[in-house]
Amino acid sequence: MISPPTSEAELLNRAYSIAGFTLNELATQNNLICPQDLCREKGWVGMLLERCLGAIAGNKPEQDFQNIGIELKSIPISYMGKPLETTFVCIAPFIKVQGLTWENSHIRNKLSKVLWIPVEGEREIPIRDRHVGTPLIWQPSAEEEAQLKVDWEELMEFIVLGKVHKINARHGEYLQLRPKAANSKELTIAYGDRGQPIKTLPRAFYLRTQFTARILSHYFTLPENK
Repeated sequence: MISPPTSEAELLNRAYSIAGFTLNELATQNNLICPQDLCREKGWVGMLLERCLGAIAGNKPEQDFQNIGIELKSIPISYMGKPLETTFVCIAPFIKVQGLTWENSHIRNKLSKVLWIPVEGEREIPIRDRHVGTPLIWQPSAEEEAQLKVDWEELMEFIVLGKVHKINARHGEYLQLRPKAANSKELTIAYGDRGQPIKTLPRAFYLRTQFTARILSHYFTLPENK
């Protein structure tokens, strides 16, 4: 396996070096088999890119390139360069949340600096033939971080008050909280509105497509979602 990059410049050079290749070409280079579809292997593209770039975090709750403080995110895009789905960031905490702030949160650490790699995502393009796009390094602006913080605090208030079941798709401008489980039997411990332990589906923070479209449009001069 390729060793982790030791600088942002080295990581970006590696990302540029795989731009233009198909997923199957990269899989072959890394002795992997490209799946026919991603229904049961949703994280395969991210895993492939991690292998190509030397990420070592895997499923650990830390940045993919912790030694240089950068997270890796692939993003499926349309023919017009627009994001096709929301972007998973991290699992939301349900316990030990008293005293947790945005400033010391796991999600802020994850989003402090991100290497975005667009990948063709239109369904009619076979997985093996989808191309990897031009990478970019992004850090949230003051305005972006301020809104992310507002969204996070709104969503975490529901969790702290034991009202996670009341969160819906309308909450959060940039961030949303959605179930993240393989099936309905995969439950985790949370607290109810009277402080009692309850079992519920795990939830995760996702970036809305409107937000990631803004990021891409800023770097690639694409029209933003209206």
